[in-house]
Formats: sequence, structure tokens, C-alpha cells
Amino acid sequence: MSSVATKRKYVFQELGDMSLPKDSQSIVRIVQARGHNLHEVVTPAGEQYIVSMPTKFRQNIWVKRGDYIIIEPIAEGKKVKGEIVKILTKDHIKWYREQNCWPPEFDEDPKRNGHSIATNYTTCDDEELFVNTNRRPVNEKTDSESDTDSSESNSH
Repeated sequence: MSSVATKRKYVFQELGDMSLPKDSQSIVRIVQARGHNLHEVVTPAGEQYIVSMPTKFRQNIWVKRGDYIIIEPIAEGKKVKGEIVKILTKDHIKWYREQNCWPPEFDEDPKRNGHSIATNYTTCDDEELFVNTNRRPVNEKTDSESDTDSSESNSH
């Protein structure tokens, strides 16, 4: 059990690493999770492709749509074209901006600029995002039902 804890400790220590991306690496934004530890990403230039999450991150760190990551390209990849090497925190992003290595395309406001890469996103309703299939849905009572229930309980 200690090896799992040790592995997790090193993964979280890596999060604090403030080194800049190497020449072969690039900063991308996650567009959507594809399942089986695959994520669709978009580059600053607007190119979209799939990257994989390495074993060391699985079950330790979760990423969601809109998060920024650093990837290493996979030369032989046809469908999966890269692998995640670093998950960026707000501190990383702030520091990268200070070092002038943050892609300016990721700072564009998609509502202000119709040409932003965010227009390539797949849209879905918020209701789809937060459905927990492990719980039975709660039947909400209407206002008239809750009024009658509370008056009945007060009379007893």
C-alpha cells in the first residue's frame, strides 16, 4: 500500500515543478474527455486531436474540459497524437505568462472574438454534465403538495 502512496506523492510533487515546456512539448487546452484515459485537445492554432493520459496520472489527478496541459507528441500516433506530460495549475499559467511563453491565443475571449478557437468546442447542455446515474432521482414536490404536507404534519 505504501508504493501507491509514494507514487501519488511524487505525482503531486511534479505539480509544483515550474519548468518551462521543452521545444518538443506544447501547451494545449482540453476540449473533452473521450474515455479510456483519452482526451481531445485543441492547440493555440486551432488544431484538434486526441492525447493519452499516462499511467502515473490515472486515479491521482483528474482533468476537465477547459484545463490546460503540456503534451509530448507521439511520432507514430495516427489517432492518438500526444501524451500528457504535465497538468497546469493556475500558478503555472500565471508564471508562464510572466515568462512570455503562454500562447496569446488562449487569452482570447471567445465572446468578444468570433474567430477564437473556442468556437471549435463541442457543445452540450449543463444538465448532461451533472447527472449522477448512481443515485435515484429525487422527486421534487410542487408548491401546493408541500403546503398540504406541512399543514397535515402540524395538525397531528
